[in-house]
Amino acid sequence: MKTVVRLIVVLILLALVLGGIFGWKYLKMQEMAAQQSQPQPPVPVDSVQLVAENWRPELKSVGSMRAVNGVAVSNEVAGMVSEIAFESGQRVSQGEILVKLDDSVDQAALAALEAQARLTNETFRRYSDLLPRNAISQSQYDEAQANYQAARADVAQQRAQMDKKTIRAPFDGVVGLRQVDFGEYIAVGTPIVDLNMLDPIYVDYSVPEKQLGSIQAGRSVEVRVAAYPDEVFPGEIQAIAPAIDESSRTLEVRATLANPERKLRPGMFADVRTLASEPERVLTLPRTALAFNTYGDYVFLVTENDQEQLVAKRTQVTTGRTRGDQIEIVDGLEAGDRVVAVGQLRLRDGQPVSLVNEEGAAAVNDDQEPGDQREPETAGEEAQG
Repeated sequence: MKTVVRLIVVLILLALVLGGIFGWKYLKMQEMAAQQSQPQPPVPVDSVQLVAENWRPELKSVGSMRAVNGVAVSNEVAGMVSEIAFESGQRVSQGEILVKLDDSVDQAALAALEAQARLTNETFRRYSDLLPRNAISQSQYDEAQANYQAARADVAQQRAQMDKKTIRAPFDGVVGLRQVDFGEYIAVGTPIVDLNMLDPIYVDYSVPEKQLGSIQAGRSVEVRVAAYPDEVFPGEIQAIAPAIDESSRTLEVRATLANPERKLRPGMFADVRTLASEPERVLTLPRTALAFNTYGDYVFLVTENDQEQLVAKRTQVTTGRTRGDQIEIVDGLEAGDRVVAVGQLRLRDGQPVSLVNEEGAAAVNDDQEPGDQREPETAGEEAQG
């Protein structure tokens, strides 16, 4: 009997304890539900307005700079270097002497040939006087004339040979690093110095064959190089290859650029953009306004709910081309729409927001923590109406 009473007492105490625990849990859940049912204060956000801009369509390619004229100056005849008339990196003009080879032996040979030419000339003159008087035969006269002409040809040949020992610049340009030394014997075809014409300069690049219809001579191009990342070099297409490369299915294109400051050099890697003839009207947003999930790009559109309260509505968008920090919006938004500029990760669909960078926007509630308020990250991020 006592055991039964004890068991009943234990069960009653256990029921009281469990009832107290479950009662406390129920009260807590009611408090949490009451808190969640209360309206949340709006989250302060920066916003930006979708605006229309004029963008000129462009075709991006990569290419290489090439000199209009560029050669490795070499010699046609062998000889010893007797004079070097240029410095490495110097600008030279067409016909300017670069190097002379020793021609002392050639000078002596020329003197002998000139003397022989003078002798044959005198003989020819005498025979010319004697022939009308029948003092000599016609064959003697013809032989004297041939000897004189042959002597003149020998002199001209020797002078041409000597001229080849004076190496001159074939065109205006800038010489590179000297590759021969004074007193050095150089064989035929020895590279002496590189010579390049730098202004103007070519850029050669290739485009896919499907872009053939959008490429034509005279179209403008813009070129950027790694050496001057903040500078754009304008030019225009000069020529297009008549055939398409079968291995790569690309079309070779050559554009000409002015290069008065000689910043561009042959061999430079070039980022080339071929511009369309007319600009297009496109809708753009800063890249910071876009976020990404498994379904694609999206933004938070600032709109009003049924209570006329500003809320952030997640909206899928289709993007297009990019220019710097701006990106084209192809579908999903309309001109004039306002979206959250930054901070999308701390928002959810339908969450109330307040615009901290819009004139006349609602003030942030006093009970929000100071850390919840942010200044706009970039001045001018909001588009002017």
